[in-house]
Amino acid sequence: MLKKTPIYNLHLELGARMVPFAGYLMPVQYRNGTIHEHMHCRRYVGFFDISHMGLCMIRGESAVEEIGQLIPTDISAMNVGELKYTVLTNEYGGIIDDIIITRIESGLMIVVNAGCKDKDFKYLSRQLSGKCFFNELTEQALFALQGPGAAVIMQKLAPQAALLAFMTACGTEINGFKCNISRSGYTGEDGFEILVDREHAEQLALLLLAENHVEPIGLAARDTLRLEAGLALYGHEVNECISPVEAGLQWLITKGLSHYPGANKVLGQIKNSPEKIRVGLLVDSKIPVREGNVIFSDEERAVGYVTSGGYSPYLQGPIAMALIDPYVLDLGYPLYAKVREHRITLSVTPLPFIPHRYQR
Repeated sequence: MLKKTPIYNLHLELGARMVPFAGYLMPVQYRNGTIHEHMHCRRYVGFFDISHMGLCMIRGESAVEEIGQLIPTDISAMNVGELKYTVLTNEYGGIIDDIIITRIESGLMIVVNAGCKDKDFKYLSRQLSGKCFFNELTEQALFALQGPGAAVIMQKLAPQAALLAFMTACGTEINGFKCNISRSGYTGEDGFEILVDREHAEQLALLLLAENHVEPIGLAARDTLRLEAGLALYGHEVNECISPVEAGLQWLITKGLSHYPGANKVLGQIKNSPEKIRVGLLVDSKIPVREGNVIFSDEERAVGYVTSGGYSPYLQGPIAMALIDPYVLDLGYPLYAKVREHRITLSVTPLPFIPHRYQR
């Protein structure tokens, strides 16, 4: 049976079209449609229900050390309230999941992808020693407030949180509700993610939605926003057969670390070259290229495939991300995809497609 987030009924009242997603019924869009929601978030403020994400706590004096053995990112010097984006790797260097780690006084809080949380939590529980205590957080709601006006709203409702820098968090209150708020998000815009007990979820959601220029945003616009921002999505740009080097996440690999699963494969790719690498693509057509479309060079040779693709409301045209053979970049070969009877020219472009607006 599909699960529901704590504000499921509110989504219905707001006119959401609900669809199955990662084991939940989630809003894919509201009355005004995906393009409106996308541009509203870019111009004003979008409200997202992300309560389907997986959350857990790892408590104990050795929590940082033990989780640190499972990731290619050094978290030993993290301060309380600091966030790190990283990945769990398998023995082959593939990505089990991409995660957000927050340092808390008693250990770590970890946010994982909704579709991966069952396997992630089993994996983490098996890896931890008796010195650590694992518990899944199931009685909380998680919301995101994203867009250029988000900080103004946070200044009004939770001034302490408005002072946060990107990828930091604090405990505070909104209207008397205890919250943990981080300055983070998945849209490329400045914004905040708010963790609150589920008993206060609907009241807090209504409070945020009552603010000027705040509108609810569904899964469809969340995906187009993250695509424009050049952000990887599990099951598309990252999975258990794609390494962080191939996924374009080499920046999260701390130099000198070699203890994590699959380190030999990952370090070998850094030293030599990966078999494939993630790139951004501009599409010279009104026809979008979609996930799975094969990419060819001018020699009719398959050199990669599209991982995510669609229409960019901000750029007013199709864009895509893909995994392609690195030599194609070195030699500058023209690229194209075949969509039905159409041959569509593709141009490699730097990621992100539009600049990030994080509050550094």
